[in-house]
Amino acid sequence: MVRTLSLLFLLIVGINMNAQEIVPGEIWPDDKGVHVNAHGGGILYADGTYYWFGEFKSDTTSLALDGVTCYSSNDLVHWKNEGIAMPVMPVDSYSDIESGCILERPKVVYNKTTGKYVMWFHLELKGKGYAAARVGVAVSDKVTGPYRFVHSYRPCAGFWPENMPETDRNLTVTPDQFEKWWTPEWMTAVEKGLFVRRDFLGGQMSRDMTIYVDDDGKAYHIYSSEENLTMQIAELTDDYQSHTGRYIRIFPGGHNEAPAIFKKDGTYFMITSGCTGWDPNEARMFSAPSIWGPWKQHPNPCQGDDAQLTFHSQSTFILPVAGKKDAFIFMADRWTPKHPSDARYIWLPIQFENGLPVLKWMDKWSLNYFDTQTK
Repeated sequence: MVRTLSLLFLLIVGINMNAQEIVPGEIWPDDKGVHVNAHGGGILYADGTYYWFGEFKSDTTSLALDGVTCYSSNDLVHWKNEGIAMPVMPVDSYSDIESGCILERPKVVYNKTTGKYVMWFHLELKGKGYAAARVGVAVSDKVTGPYRFVHSYRPCAGFWPENMPETDRNLTVTPDQFEKWWTPEWMTAVEKGLFVRRDFLGGQMSRDMTIYVDDDGKAYHIYSSEENLTMQIAELTDDYQSHTGRYIRIFPGGHNEAPAIFKKDGTYFMITSGCTGWDPNEARMFSAPSIWGPWKQHPNPCQGDDAQLTFHSQSTFILPVAGKKDAFIFMADRWTPKHPSDARYIWLPIQFENGLPVLKWMDKWSLNYFDTQTK
């Protein structure tokens, strides 16, 4: 009887381990049986394998104590822990990425010209809270690392946004002229570039972010800027390791963060969230015929129960599924700030209705879903 139960247990475990279903919101064990620890992340597909990079979070704090993790998979269900792809530096190393800094939303892209893998991430200097608002860059010859930290800085210092009128560039209104924020006068000033002018020489603030490589190989940094009030889209240099200085502002004063972007049939779609800290809120969606705009806003792409809270999650990345036309996965995090390492992953297939992306909750699903859909 004991042997029969043991065999039954092993059979059940084997079935679970061989399951090909994505189960949003549940524990996702890696090859060691430990919940995947790659939060706020993104995925790079290279040589037939998916590589998932994300924040390694401890049980008690969201500060970066270890670095950026990497996991690999052939099917997006079973994940092998490849270890820490980019470790933070030791305490008292005086490095920008010293242990205890804030290191969020890592994204890795491959540069065909240099043969380098380039990692970008939002960086806040240790002990400075969210005041630094920098972007960090690291490179590696191997997809799994180790990644070598190159630099951190604020983007586009000394450059004006292409779509900021000359009249707004020349205004003399400064933030210290306002006793209170969020008044109609203050919001008008924000829309006219109040913080762009303030940060012109030192570079624009860069917090929640993603990196997008277009069909022509051009890469773009999309980030929350201007005190998280305005999204900016900036062009990267040919080696993907810095900015060219060309950028635009989109939806000034809109208070967007957590950008995730993809392109279908020549149209760019972006999903973001509002700014409510660790608490979920209603997703926002935008589209444009060009990366440079014009961008327009659409209704919340989420439908059904808890749609107004993006199914209790926040966007981080949109993954094109290899080998499947017009198949995209919306990746999001369900944050647990009191126990950061336990944060769960909400992955859902992007559906399309009347030409627009739609997100509907699924308790579980497989990649075969995309084979049954008409685009």
